[in-house]
Amino acid sequence: MNMNFELPADVQSYLSRLDAFINDKILPLQHKDDNNRFFDHRREASRTQWDNQGLPTESWEDLLRQARKLADEAGFYRFPFPKEFGGADSTSQNLYMCAIRYHLSSHPVYGGGLGLANDLQNEHSVVGNNPIIIMLYHYGTPEQQKQFIPASIRGDFRATFGLTEIHHGSDATHMDTTATPVTLPSGESGYEINGNKKWQTGMHSATHCLVFTRTSGKAGSPKGITAFIVARDTPGLTVASYEWTLNMPTDHATILFENVKVPASAILGPLDNGLAIAQTFTHENRIRQASSSCGAARYCIDRSVEYAKKRTVFGKSLSSNQAIQWPLVELSTQAEMLRLLILRTAVEMDQVTAACKADGKAPWVAIEKQLGHKIGMCNYYANRLATESADRAIQVHGGVGYSRHYPFEHIWRHFRRYRITEGSEEVQIRKVAAYLFGYKTTGEEGENKSTEQELKKSEAKL
Repeated sequence: MNMNFELPADVQSYLSRLDAFINDKILPLQHKDDNNRFFDHRREASRTQWDNQGLPTESWEDLLRQARKLADEAGFYRFPFPKEFGGADSTSQNLYMCAIRYHLSSHPVYGGGLGLANDLQNEHSVVGNNPIIIMLYHYGTPEQQKQFIPASIRGDFRATFGLTEIHHGSDATHMDTTATPVTLPSGESGYEINGNKKWQTGMHSATHCLVFTRTSGKAGSPKGITAFIVARDTPGLTVASYEWTLNMPTDHATILFENVKVPASAILGPLDNGLAIAQTFTHENRIRQASSSCGAARYCIDRSVEYAKKRTVFGKSLSSNQAIQWPLVELSTQAEMLRLLILRTAVEMDQVTAACKADGKAPWVAIEKQLGHKIGMCNYYANRLATESADRAIQVHGGVGYSRHYPFEHIWRHFRRYRITEGSEEVQIRKVAAYLFGYKTTGEEGENKSTEQELKKSEAKL
């Protein structure tokens, strides 16, 4: 990125092509028939099967599939995927994805994370963001990659991500779910899984579950955790409930595993070292989420400024009141500083990734060491800023802001989740503190070095 802080010309050109596609194909589909019922004041009612566990309506999910198909045909959907599966293989992928997600979330027409081009309540976007594909690409066997990656792109393979449990959230290494070796009726070696997983997004339509289990070691140890790909229809796998949430519909299930038997070929990645799989995509996902949240914040700020300039109260423009101006000035300042930090961090992630590829090393290990604190800064602050900006937009718009005829209440309810689900902001703040106070270091020259004992104590607290 050059010193005037403009996006590179190739990124700007991509965004222009993306806008042209959205205006030509996606917006007409959104406005076709009565499809706007999924995006206007009727959105929550139209999307939700209130009499069927709060699950998404089939018509809503069918519309999302139509949009993804159009995006794939136009060559946008697979942009971040591996090259051999249709991805762009860009050396600036993190920068591209942050620029794309900010652009889509901040856009005055289809921004805010609410629209057919980029409806973030469903992790839906015309430029795909599919962590399961990345995990399969880096850790899957050739057979697993051949079987599942193309199917995932087509939508025929849909997997939940099973790390969180009923009694365990951020403390992922303290899981209750276990997998013990057994001999299957066929005579082949396998495992029996017992336990539970909670907040399993997409379970209502999943074909498989990616389940993290303890196969050895003690609670609290990162060693001894193994990931399994378990088919949805495996005997003993049941859905206990779907949890109703602040923003509906729900597709977040609690799943029980009782004597679930799977072959050893169901293991994804290394035995007893499967936790690394969960870390493969953590940083990319968090910086992209930060960019979406920052874009949503910008959307709320800009819409509030527009409304205040048009609204007349007590015989003068609402925007002439400092009580309206000052909160928006502060939010706008924070959003712009955050946007620049996100883009800078994305560029640095791309640089680290390139260096690691040249050395034949896994990039996410180096990214965690060198940039984990910056990614944490971007993510926790962006998610908080999105909710603060949505709340201010509601206040500036008054009664109509509180109504569902404007998108701000939906934006607030949706983005509020990311202060918990993308690694809670408390966990991320403590990670930043570990770097700031020297318990962890980036290894860069001139930085204070912590002793091994201090590092272990800090990590135990974190």
